[in-house]
Amino acid sequence: MISGADIMVKCLQAEGIDTIFGYPGATICPFYDSLYDSDIKSVLVRQEQNAAHAASGYARAKMKPGVCVATSGPGATNLITGIATAYMDSIPMIAITGQVRSDLLGRDVFQEADITGACEPFTKHSYLVTKTEDLPRVFKEAFHIAATGRPGPVLIDIPMDIQLNKIERFEYPETVNIKSYKPNTKGHIVQVKRAVELIKKAKRPIIVSGGGVLSSGAKLKLQKFAEMTQIPVLSTMMGIGVMPSDHPLYLGMLGTHGRKCANKALHTTDLAIVCGARLGDRAIAAPDQMSENTTKIIHIDIDPAEIGKNVKVDIPIVGDMNHVMKKLIENIGDFRINDEWDAEVKDLKAHYQSKISTFDGYVEPRTLIGKLSSMLKSKAILCADVGQNQIWCANNFRIREGRFFTTGGMGTMGYSIPCAIGAKLGLKKRDVVVVCGDGSFQMSLNELSTIVQNNLNIKIIVMRNYRLGMVRELQDNYYNGRHSATILNESPDIVALAKAYGIESAEVSSNEDAEKYIHQIVESDKPFVLVCQVHPDTPSIL
Repeated sequence: MISGADIMVKCLQAEGIDTIFGYPGATICPFYDSLYDSDIKSVLVRQEQNAAHAASGYARAKMKPGVCVATSGPGATNLITGIATAYMDSIPMIAITGQVRSDLLGRDVFQEADITGACEPFTKHSYLVTKTEDLPRVFKEAFHIAATGRPGPVLIDIPMDIQLNKIERFEYPETVNIKSYKPNTKGHIVQVKRAVELIKKAKRPIIVSGGGVLSSGAKLKLQKFAEMTQIPVLSTMMGIGVMPSDHPLYLGMLGTHGRKCANKALHTTDLAIVCGARLGDRAIAAPDQMSENTTKIIHIDIDPAEIGKNVKVDIPIVGDMNHVMKKLIENIGDFRINDEWDAEVKDLKAHYQSKISTFDGYVEPRTLIGKLSSMLKSKAILCADVGQNQIWCANNFRIREGRFFTTGGMGTMGYSIPCAIGAKLGLKKRDVVVVCGDGSFQMSLNELSTIVQNNLNIKIIVMRNYRLGMVRELQDNYYNGRHSATILNESPDIVALAKAYGIESAEVSSNEDAEKYIHQIVESDKPFVLVCQVHPDTPSIL
């Protein structure tokens, strides 16, 4: 005989899960008791939302679903923001929640919450398990759904009695067959050939790369295609890292907070090849903006619902980026862009190099983030939070072989520290650095305990301006400088706070001092918090 809780652990082991992130409670205790005797590492976070963010960082680092766990009621509802964040950023995740006993469902008993109903808009699929016998099938399907097609979170809600019940034997399915879920991955060859014909006719083509290129593992194929054709590449925020930042063909991030040369190229092109990007309002301010200024658009995406949703598309290709890029490479032949467009792209990069203004007695964050790139190993992972710090990182951190983790879809403050915890546990040998503002730092500073408890040498750089910087900018630009609820003057002493957690820390007010500390701490095997005093008037973009 085997209990449902033991089956849950065996299902995770069958999927190769070695680490989970969670916070226990009464209705998930049977699972945690079974977990105690397994080889799966259980990471205790300090708040359930951060379990989801850590699972997100782990998933992005390992290129496989991350797992977060919570109890019923407030434990489950605290996961919702993290689940929604993963959904908007297309991150594969399994969220496991305990639930009250099956016979008590619907009676509003202690810590009962309809979590499957609450999470319906933010999950690819959800399960409320009603039979212990169904657990192996449910777990197999959940991992398949989360990791295939357009990746995303799947919720499994398991009543306490289902975890305690015992059945005769455990058998994990080898295959999955869900009649209603058959994502198209190959990409129609006729559409690919039409796309190739259009590319060969184009005079000023560009590639717009999104997070789908990275999540599909097609980064190197896209690089190869760009280098074969010499077509310049722009990225959305989630697509940062698809090309090395200093690659001659890479123009940077496009959109509201992007680079001028990238936006200029977007508005002068005659063909945009959109790869794994939804093209939301931060990338394309108005739905028809791109269609009006671009003669033709090729849109490649695993999710057919995204194609044509925000821009009018001439050639849609539904398929996995790996397969489609392979076909494009095979069919493009010896096509290369013309010399005139090549020269214009080089001029764009040279012309739009902006001079950064500085403030005496403060750290200049954009320059420091640029320098930070060269101080880290080439495969370093930078976890940026949300706000001005996110834009400074997106436009100035120079990706080589590493990754840039942030939340571009939901824009959830407090994401960076738990994300870094997951990334570091997923790839222990990588440099993992957090950049956050003093506002976002205070949203997840409790996870400093998790960093210490798990001996994680994560470096945290806090850009402190005593402001909710991006909202303050909006108030300056659109609300006559009326700074309502955006001033953080009574914030705690972050250096003393870090030391209270047993983490070494320092505070600096110049780039020279900041760089000295960074040179020292990158080689250390201990965590560190570096607080950088930034002038409140430092803008998001130049």
